[in-house]
Amino acid sequence: MTHPPKSSAPPPAGAAGVPGIPAQPHALPVSPAQPHARTAPAVQPAPPARRTAFAEGAERLRAAATTEPGRLRIIGAVLALLVLGFGAVTAWQTSTRAAAADDVLRRSQPLSFGAAGIYRSLADANTAAAGTFLAGGQENAKSRDQYEKDIRQAAAGLVTAAANAEPGSAAEATVARLNRLLPEYKGLIERARTYNRQGYPVGGAYLRYADEKMQKHMLPAAQALYTTENRRLDADYGDATPYPWAAIALGLLALAALGWAQHRVYRRTHRVLNRGLVAATAATTAALLWLVVGHAVARSGLDGSYEHGIRSLNVLHEARIAALKARGNENLSLVARGADTVTVGGQTYDAHYYEFDKDMAVLRAALSEAARLADDGAGTAPVTAAQSDTAVWQRRHAAARAEDENGNYQQALDKVIGAKGATAECFDGVDRGLERAIGHERAEFRQAAGDGRDALAWLPQGAAALAVLGAAGSVAGIGRRLSEYR
Repeated sequence: MTHPPKSSAPPPAGAAGVPGIPAQPHALPVSPAQPHARTAPAVQPAPPARRTAFAEGAERLRAAATTEPGRLRIIGAVLALLVLGFGAVTAWQTSTRAAAADDVLRRSQPLSFGAAGIYRSLADANTAAAGTFLAGGQENAKSRDQYEKDIRQAAAGLVTAAANAEPGSAAEATVARLNRLLPEYKGLIERARTYNRQGYPVGGAYLRYADEKMQKHMLPAAQALYTTENRRLDADYGDATPYPWAAIALGLLALAALGWAQHRVYRRTHRVLNRGLVAATAATTAALLWLVVGHAVARSGLDGSYEHGIRSLNVLHEARIAALKARGNENLSLVARGADTVTVGGQTYDAHYYEFDKDMAVLRAALSEAARLADDGAGTAPVTAAQSDTAVWQRRHAAARAEDENGNYQQALDKVIGAKGATAECFDGVDRGLERAIGHERAEFRQAAGDGRDALAWLPQGAAALAVLGAAGSVAGIGRRLSEYR
C-alpha cells in the first residue's frame, strides 16, 4: 500500500474516484456578548392590504355582472337613476324659469313702470309749477291741484322704490337722494309762488333755481333709477327665456336607455312589450314633451310681451317725458324773459327755446317709432292723435315765440296759457293720447307675459311626479324579468 507524499496537494473535487468534500462556510467569530448572532431572525410576512369599501363594491359589481340577474339589477338601477335625474333637473330648471317669469310680470316690470312714473310726476310737477307761476294771481285750482298731485305721486313712487331696492345698491342711494331733494324743491316752489303773488320779481329767480335743481339733479337721478329698474327687468327676461338644455339632454338620454333596455329584453325573451318599461317610457316621453312644448309656449309669450309691450312702453315713456320737458321749457321761456341764454356754435339762443326745440325733435321721433311698433288699431289711434296734436303745438308755439321776440309779452302769454287756442290745449291732447297708448300697451304686456308664465305653471311638480312614475316603471319592468330566475 502506497501513501501519497505529505507535501502533495489534494486532488481536485470531482476527480475520478475521489468523492467531493462539501465546502464549509467560514464561521464568524462569536462574541460572548452576542450568543445568538449565529442564526438570522425569521422574516414575518406582511399582512394583506385592507380593501376599501369602494373596491369591494366594484368587485361585487363585477361579479354580479357575470350573471344575467346581476346584469338586470344593474340595468334597472341605471334606468331608475336616469329617469329620476331627468325629473330632478327638469324641476330645478323650470322652477327657476317660472320664478323669473313671475318676477317679470309682478315685480320688475311694475317697478320699471313705477320708476318711469316718478320721472313723469317730477317733470309734470315742474311744468305745472311754471304754468301756475305764469298765471300769477289768477292761478286756477286745476293747475295747483295737478302740481300737488304730481308731488304726492312722486313721493309715493319713491316709497315703493325704497321698499324694493336692495340694501347698499345704487338704486337705494338714488332713492335716498331724491327723497332729500324733493322737499328742497317743493320749498323753492312755495317761495317762488309766495313772492310771485305779492308781485316781487325775486319769485322768478326762485322758480328758475327750482327748475335748475329739477333739471340738473332730480330728473337725472330719476332717469338713473329708471335705467336701473330696466336692467333688472332685462335680467329677469334673461333668466326666464333660455332653453333648459340640460333637462332636455337628460330626457333624451333616459329615453334612449329605456329603448335599449326594451330591445335587449326582446332579443332575449322574444316578448314585444314589457309593461313596466313601456310605462316608464310613456311617463318620460310625456315629461319631455311637456317640458319642450311648455317652455316653447312660455318663451313665445315672454318674447311677445317684450316685443309688443316693453319696447312700445319704453318709446312711449320717452315721448311723454319729452313732451313734459318741452312744455316746461315753453313756460320757463316766458318766466325768464330772455334772462337765460346759451351759446352754440358762436351763436346765442334763448336757453329754454333752444331746449324746447330739442325736446320736440325727441318727441316727434319717439311718436314715429311708437306708431311703427303699434300692432293694432287700438294702439295706433292714440299715437296718431298725439302726432296731430304735436304738429298743431309746433305751429302755435311758433306764433307765440314770434310775439315774445317782438316784445308782445301778453300776447305770447295768451298763446301759451290762454283759455282757447293756446299751446296748453295741444300739450294736454298729446299727454292724453300718450296715456291711452301706454295703458293699451301695458295691457298687452300683461296678457302676453301672463300667458308665458302660465305655460310653466305646474311643470316642475308634474315633471317630478312623472319621473317618479317612470323610475317605478323601470324597476317594476326589470323586476318582472328577475322573477323568472327564481
